[in-house]
This record gives sequence, C-alpha cells and structure tokens, in this order.
Amino acid sequence: MTGTESSRIIPAPAAPTDATAVSPDVWGFRDTAFEISPDGHARMTGSRYGLSGVELPDLLPWIRQVLDTPFVPNDTHDSAYPPPVPAPVENPAFVAALRSIVGDEGSSADPMVRLRRGHGHALDEMYAIKYRQIDRIPDLVAFPASEEQVLALVEAATRHGVCLVPYGGGTNVSDALQCPVTEQRMIVAVDMQRMNRVLWIDAENRIACIQAGAVGRSIQAQLGAYGFTLGHEPDSVEFSTLGGWIATHASGMKKNRYGNIEDIVLDVNIVTPRGLITRTSVPPRESVGFDPRRMIFGSEGSLGIVTQAIVKIFPLPEVARYEAVLFPSFENGLAFLRDLTKEGMAPASVRLVDNLQFQLSQMLKPRAIGLKAAVRRAEKLFVTKIRGFDPARMSASTIAFEGTREQVARENAAVGRLARRHGGMRAGAENGRKGYELTFGIAYLRDFIMKHHIIAESFETSVAWSDALALCTNVKRRLVSEYQARTLPGIPFVTCRVTQLYQTGVAVYFYFGFVHKGVDRPDEVYAELENAARDEILRSGGSLSHHHGVGKIRRAFLPRVFSQASLEWAAEVKRAVDPTNTFGIVSQ
Repeated sequence: MTGTESSRIIPAPAAPTDATAVSPDVWGFRDTAFEISPDGHARMTGSRYGLSGVELPDLLPWIRQVLDTPFVPNDTHDSAYPPPVPAPVENPAFVAALRSIVGDEGSSADPMVRLRRGHGHALDEMYAIKYRQIDRIPDLVAFPASEEQVLALVEAATRHGVCLVPYGGGTNVSDALQCPVTEQRMIVAVDMQRMNRVLWIDAENRIACIQAGAVGRSIQAQLGAYGFTLGHEPDSVEFSTLGGWIATHASGMKKNRYGNIEDIVLDVNIVTPRGLITRTSVPPRESVGFDPRRMIFGSEGSLGIVTQAIVKIFPLPEVARYEAVLFPSFENGLAFLRDLTKEGMAPASVRLVDNLQFQLSQMLKPRAIGLKAAVRRAEKLFVTKIRGFDPARMSASTIAFEGTREQVARENAAVGRLARRHGGMRAGAENGRKGYELTFGIAYLRDFIMKHHIIAESFETSVAWSDALALCTNVKRRLVSEYQARTLPGIPFVTCRVTQLYQTGVAVYFYFGFVHKGVDRPDEVYAELENAARDEILRSGGSLSHHHGVGKIRRAFLPRVFSQASLEWAAEVKRAVDPTNTFGIVSQ
C-alpha cells in the first residue's frame, strides 16, 4: 500500500446520516421547497440556499407566458403519497442468516423504508409515488456496517437465492432501482449509509480511502477539516454517494480542475458473488494487463457492491471566485467555450445556458426596490440599448475559478480576452456565484411545478464540438414537432445548457416540460417524447448518456451504440462474475 500507516491521518467517524433530513417523496431536504406565498408569489422555504426565504414575484407570470398556461395557485394536482406498498416476498432462511450478520438493527422491513429504496428520482418514478403506485419494491432493506458484513451478506444471498440491489443516495434518474415485477425471488436493497467514513488521509501522497456510502456533502466536510477536497461536485453532491458515483461513471461540475470520477479514483473494492475484488498496492499508474477494477465504472450495480475506494485528494484552493459573462447569442457563447478549451484555460467550472434558461435565471431573482431597482434598470438599459443585446437571443456563461492566485489570474485574464473576442461582456462575480449556486436550488422546481400540472425533467448527452450547435437545434426542433403532432396543451418548454468541456466536445443538458392537465397518463407521454429526443440525439452524433447512465430508461438504445459482439461480451462478463444473477434487476 502506498505510504505508511503511521503517516496517515485517521479522521473521527462521520456523524450518522440523518435520514429524516431528506424528503422521501420530493427532491432534497425536508425543510426546503418552493411554495406560493399569500401574496401569490413563488418562494423557497428554509435557509439552505441563496433562494431560501426569497419571494420571486416574476416567476409565476413568466411560467404562464412561456408555457401558455393559467397556472392558478389553488388549482393543484395534490400528491397521494405514500402509495399502496406491495406485500413482501419472504425468505425466512435468508432473513435468519442476515440477522446473524448485521444484527437486529441492521435490517428493516418497514414499508416506507422499503418504498424509498425501490425508486430513484426519474420522472416516471416520482410521478408514480405521488399519483399511482410502484408494483414491485425491495422486500427488505439491509444496512451493513463493514466490508466483512457485505461479503457475508452477498454470500448468504447467493446461497439462499436472493436478489440484491445496491443503494447509495437514491438520486439516479435512470430507473436503475426499478424492481422487475417478474422477479420471483426476495429482493433485498443493500443501503450503504452506515459505511460513510473517510478511513484515512495520506497528506504526503494526497490520497484518501473513503467508504462507498459516504455522501458528497459529508466527504466535503470530512476532507475539508484537514485542508483537502475531492473536487468531485455533481449537481446531486448533497445527496449522492461515492459508491454511486463510481457505479454510474459520474461527472462533476468542477471536472475541468479535478477530473471526472474515473480520473479521481485510483483503486476500488467491490464485493461480487465471486468474492472481494481488491488490490495490494496503489501506484500512480501501472500496466498489469487486464484490470477488472475498470469494469466497475458504469456497472450500475450489476456486478457487485462497491465498499470503498482510494481516491486522489487536492489541497483546498488558495482562491475560489466566480464570474458571469453575457453573450449576444448561444452561438457566441459556444464559440467562446471552444476557444477557452483550445487555449487550455478553462476554469474549474464553465457553464453556458441558452436564452430560455437565461430568462429563467432572471425570474429567480427577488424584485428590486429603491436604489437596487434603479441599478438593475440601468444595467438592463446598458446591455440591451448600449451593447445592443437582444433579450430574446442573449445567453450567459457561469464560471467558477479554483486554484492558486497565479492560476486563477491567468484563467480570469483569458476569460476576459476571449469573451471580448466573441462579443461577450462580464456580468460580475456576484452574478457568477448566484448562477453557480442556482444549480442546487433550481432542482426543487420540478416537484413544485408537478403539483401545478406541469411535468418536466432533464436529460443529457455529450457531443463533438463540430456537432454541438446542430444537435441542440435538432433536439429542440424534434421535441416541438413531436409535441405539436400529439396536439398537447400549451407550449412545450425546451431548453439546454452546456455543462462540461473537453478537448473533443461538450456535455449538454436538456430540460423539457409541458402542461399536463387534461393529458391522460402524462408520465408515459413524457417518456415517449424523451425517447424521441434521445433518438434525435443519436442521429445528431450525441452519446446515449454523459453521466446519468443507462439504467432501464435508455437500455433499449444500447444496440444503436454498441456492436452485437460488444453486447455479447458484456453479457458474458456478467454471467462470469455473477452466474446466479444475484445482482439481477439491472440485467433483466
């Protein structure tokens, strides 16, 4: 093993995960949600985000206009959560074995505990728990506290014919946790929340060993206490886990500075039905032939349970600052991103929103009064009249810098120079900070608008620079065309943003929504439309997914991505590693 045990820092055990802090039926924390104030304005409850406690008087009128909907505050589609919970399939022999492994407190058959481990945050799942039901969920939930317990649990499941489902933060949007109704075996969700420690930190070699159940916000706190960061910050960082990031092949907002998950992870332990996959040493790089660890990235729980990983860590940045840049159009902004990447000057995070998302960001601001109102009017006048930006075409880039003072200064200078080259203008650090933090607050909008008869979701892809603009245009056009062909109500909401940069291309997020009042089974209609968008993405040269993974939502598209030989190879690996299909819900 790299380093010596005597030189390692052993952090204190992490505080237990507070399961009650997170809502079971909507995204995020229980104390945070969008609601409508007595004055008829949208506002966010709680105190966790920049939007918290702020009334947003422009948001609802904007939604009414953009989607052509009345959006009457008291006309709601109220949730019937919790839905009926199916009776569990029982396997007394396995239950007895499990209790001998994890103890009486290490498992739960509580219906609500089972229900939450039976779904992620995909739109169809969230609609089902509010307005329908889920026909098959785990029959039992296990909470192992050590790698040894996971090993014994997997061995017992294989011996007793039980199906296992690894569970991290439950944030996936790919139906990965969806249990097949045809599964006759007992299904047990293996919740990793008790394995949430940073086991050790090697400050000299800048590596750490972290258990797979550690949630992103906990990892940040544990490493930050010793002056380090992992740097991996997906949109779901507050709730998702290290094990989930590895299993889904995740990407983070600051990947320009720290890399994607496969760049950060040096070693991973995984418990399979064939035993524990582990290593004796973790050098910086090696060439040792076929490496089974690499098959774990993107395995989505089909091969085993990730228990811990050794990861790169980085000193907390000397400087962390933000910036925002306005552009006359999305096309100008995309050209700016390309040049920034060509010159190797991309800051830690760079995002570009199209005009519709830019408009939304403006609606998520409190109404200014007095001097602030005057300043805002003057700024708008300068942008639209002096600079000549068209409010119906302009876009914006949100930028986060992290690094040394010299590094940030170089990147900041490049941003200014290249922004001017493409007709852009700086909008200031405060707008940049708010734009970056908006990522976390805006996630709560989906469940709020669902209650008000609007159904919406996001999906993503990656695409070469040469195809990026055409792909964005084609997907938007296809969605509008498909929507109109079904004579659905109102106007569809179709927008996109660029979220990650590569030398060869970009990652693109799409957001799509529509008014569902009067639409029969709107979740299924949405699925049809998203599948049409996915078809167009592949036609336009995009990837099946950039970081959400395949799950069950995109599984039917795999033959369009891989050759038959590739699919057969993957199936053979699955049969070799898991011959009894213990981890069965992904492959069925």
